[in-house]
Amino acid sequence: MMASRNHTSTVTPAGAQRRAGVYPPARSSQDRTRSYWVYILASKPGGTLYIGVTNDLLRRVHQHKIGKGAAFTRKYGVALLVYAEEHHDIDQAIAQEKRLKKWRRAWKLQLIQEHNPDWTDLYNTIAS
Repeated sequence: MMASRNHTSTVTPAGAQRRAGVYPPARSSQDRTRSYWVYILASKPGGTLYIGVTNDLLRRVHQHKIGKGAAFTRKYGVALLVYAEEHHDIDQAIAQEKRLKKWRRAWKLQLIQEHNPDWTDLYNTIAS
């Protein structure tokens, strides 16, 4: 029913995975590994969804929140970060973004529900 995902981590509410050691640790200047994020924004729990990809999740979500993101997110008030997954290969991240965009809405909602059942805005988790 749901496509498999090749990713290293997802962001969950209240830093749960960060504490569990799954959230990527702070990178040293010597670590040249790049991170690319596939993310889902929502207007409200169960509301309008937007799927994007970025190499700087914090910056990109902030842009959406202040109205500097995509025209679609401005028009429909889509600014709650409800799901994110990290990739270390841009091609894999883009392929995952395209896969998710083709999914049925029910599958997207199920994915969010599995990782973020309270539809918490994860921006606060990554911004702290």
